[in-house]
Amino acid sequence: MEHDHIVKSFDSDLGRLDAIIAEMGGLAERQLADAVEALVRRDVELAQKVIDGDARIDELESTIDNLTIRVLALRQPMAEDLRVVIVALKMAANLERIGDYAKNVAKRTLILATMDPVGNATQSVQRMASQVQAMIKNVLDAYGAHDIDKADDVRLRDEEVDLMHTSLFRELLTYMMEDPRNITACTHLLFIAKNVERIGDHVTSIAEYVHFLVAGDLPADERPKGDLSSQTVIDKV
Repeated sequence: MEHDHIVKSFDSDLGRLDAIIAEMGGLAERQLADAVEALVRRDVELAQKVIDGDARIDELESTIDNLTIRVLALRQPMAEDLRVVIVALKMAANLERIGDYAKNVAKRTLILATMDPVGNATQSVQRMASQVQAMIKNVLDAYGAHDIDKADDVRLRDEEVDLMHTSLFRELLTYMMEDPRNITACTHLLFIAKNVERIGDHVTSIAEYVHFLVAGDLPADERPKGDLSSQTVIDKV
């Protein structure tokens, strides 16, 4: 009976980890969507809501930290059970960073809302963010279903986000060259674009941990990268 009680308690702990990760993931996905919507609509109230909402993600990460320490100390999990605990800890850290980047987008939106729009830049950010949002949803689905194929597909799609970031980087440099009055707004947009690109990187890390959860090891090949913004030069016309 005591053994059955221990097993049920352990299963309860693992189920709680899954539930918290699902809540964190849903919040992170919503935070990014709201941050970008606030940027496009120049909605300072929504941007402030995103900034304020980041505290809940931080709180959930702290809960995951405490619960995983408790599980490791009391249950001493092994093999697949140990992977479940480790992956939950890693995912929580990555989801917390996604929340931070979404908050950073919202903070810069408060400033950009006071300036004139720059070309179609916000729409370009929105397109890139839509790709990343889909990746977040898919990687959370992969985690819930232990679907290694879906996780690996998310990992490969990060290259598309990198390419979009490079294109947006060039677009913003062009706007700045065409009119120096765009420099301040474009600088904030450059940081926003980088924040979205970094969210894609964190989603890719989560996909790799889902692969580890299912297969017992990380992907053997290096993740493909397509971000060439550090090498981009715009020639004067």
